[in-house]
Amino acid sequence: MTPQLQQAIKLLQLSTLDLQQEIHQALESNPMLELIEDDETKELQTDSNTQQEVKSDTAPSEEASDNDYQTSDESDWQDNITSDSTVDSNWDDTYSNSQSSSSFDSESSDFESRNAAEETLQDHLHWQLNLTPLSEKDLSIGFAIIDAIDANGMLTVDVESIHSGFDAELEIELDEVTAVLHRIQQFDPLGVGYRNLSECLKTQLDHLEDPVSADHVAHAKLIVCEHLELLGHRDYAQLMRRTKLKEPELRLAIALIESLDPRPGSAISPPTTTYVVPDVIVTKQADTGKWKVELNPETAPKIRINSSYASLVKRADSSNDNNYLRDNLQEARWFIKSLQSRNETLMKVSTRIVEHQKGFLEYGEEAMKPLVLHDIAEAVSMHESTISRVTTQKYMHTPRGIFELKYFFSSHVSTKGGGECSSTAIRAIIRKLVAAENVRKPLSDSKITTLLEERGINVARRTIAKYRESLSIPPSNERKRLVD
Repeated sequence: MTPQLQQAIKLLQLSTLDLQQEIHQALESNPMLELIEDDETKELQTDSNTQQEVKSDTAPSEEASDNDYQTSDESDWQDNITSDSTVDSNWDDTYSNSQSSSSFDSESSDFESRNAAEETLQDHLHWQLNLTPLSEKDLSIGFAIIDAIDANGMLTVDVESIHSGFDAELEIELDEVTAVLHRIQQFDPLGVGYRNLSECLKTQLDHLEDPVSADHVAHAKLIVCEHLELLGHRDYAQLMRRTKLKEPELRLAIALIESLDPRPGSAISPPTTTYVVPDVIVTKQADTGKWKVELNPETAPKIRINSSYASLVKRADSSNDNNYLRDNLQEARWFIKSLQSRNETLMKVSTRIVEHQKGFLEYGEEAMKPLVLHDIAEAVSMHESTISRVTTQKYMHTPRGIFELKYFFSSHVSTKGGGECSSTAIRAIIRKLVAAENVRKPLSDSKITTLLEERGINVARRTIAKYRESLSIPPSNERKRLVD
């Protein structure tokens, strides 16, 4: 492969954030490239339109003729990328992925808040420990304990190990370590520093602030201290026999336990939120009812060739300075062409996906059709590996949410009528069946298999179990509830 084709493939598989970094690096390293300012963007309207309308009443071949964007096969695309180019090439020397006038480098007012370091659980506990009236010895014990607490709030080592870690000269007793641990467990959040789930829940029950009946609290403590395993298995009959509680009493105790936090530390330092910027925006036109596909104007900065520097290149001059300018101009034009090809390929693939998955856009997951890379590769005359690159870490904004392009691809299961059903649609049906089940008698995997067969979908029980696990739905015995 030529360096130009390698660059085009590299840009094709980059995510939005990686593409932005790549463009910024190109701007810094190549003097021939410059960023288009906000007030200049409107003046750079190109003749090609990046929007396509997906028509429901025409075949894909007929739609292509009606769109401003014309598709081409993969060989033509590669030929355009790999063909030799002179300094006087007639390529468009401006890259802009949209007609939007918004500026790429506009700074958000909450930049500092979005980039500020978040407080960790250890920071939160150290702050409280320093405000607690303790002796120097107890403070050192407290710091050792806090350092052994994980992000969920659980103590990762036993008290004996913490005790053995102190010098014998300090004359620290094991009971002192345990006493400081109990003090830390009363810090915010309640239950932090727990050694097991039972201790975590009991600590929270001991310090309930809401007005709860003492009997309900006592019943809940009995369960979490002595019968937590039975509760985990939803063995309510055995629980009632062991605790001698009636069903209404057991129901209230379980509701109280479920209101507690089994991982109290996670609330202090929650996982960092990842924001996704969609590459493609899909909307439905109100007047025609057709689906429109367009590139997101905010995904990448708009760049162009610096005309002042480009004018300094002399044809017949072979000096080092002129060669340097000529090489950079050549690379700049290749880079812009690669960006344009990336957008064209992304538009072709996205449009075909929308054409195929109109049912999902109209009716939801249960209407998702089976789709594999080969189907789109044939439709746009490209190789499957190219489609795989395009659909990785690229996102589509639809009226039903933001999805990675890979989401629209799924295997199929045969139906009694000789048709096919998408695995995504089957997962949606399973989720719907479980949501509507009788919580006293949850649906088993075998029962779900039977219900799907009644709908004409042939799925093995082990496949149902696999789909259910992928949806994070527990097995039927763990879904059982006392309340309707």
